Amino acid sequence: MKFLQISLVMFILLFSSCTNEKKEVKSTELEVAHNNTTEEGLILMKQNCYACHSVTSKSHDEIIAPPMAAVKRRYLMTYSAKPEFVEAFTNWVLNPTHENALMRGAVTSFKVMPQMNFKKDDVIEIAEYIFDNEIEKPVWFQSQFNSMHQNGGFGNGNGNGKGKGRGRNLNF
Repeated sequence: MKFLQISLVMFILLFSSCTNEKKEVKSTELEVAHNNTTEEGLILMKQNCYACHSVTSKSHDEIIAPPMAAVKRRYLMTYSAKPEFVEAFTNWVLNPTHENALMRGAVTSFKVMPQMNFKKDDVIEIAEYIFDNEIEKPVWFQSQFNSMHQNGGFGNGNGNGKGKGRGRNLNF
């Protein structure tokens, strides 16, 4: 009888943790979950992000997604405090949609990031690492950024000024 009760509890726990619901991460959860940035974030970023957000591409024409340095730069433009940066980054990665895209120009160029099956804690670790550290850039990154953002990154977006960047050039 006791074995049956334990089995039933395990079964309920297993199925209750396997839902497909989209859960937004709140900054208070982030502070409790991760207080220190570790090198684990770098390892996770290399394993999970660099396949698409490559730093080894020879030119802007070879990329399939913006470099992580561009992602960091864009998120810092809107979220300068770490908890908000990590929350926004994490929410995007866990639920990338056209409607909640911060990098509208990147979405236009590369399409919306595909839905990935990342663990929330891993994404938080990556976001904290990105916020706290200098991110490696492709050799062409700065010249490409400068050519696309003659006024330092604040332009008119995709020409309509209605994106989440409030009229900023969000291509890169």
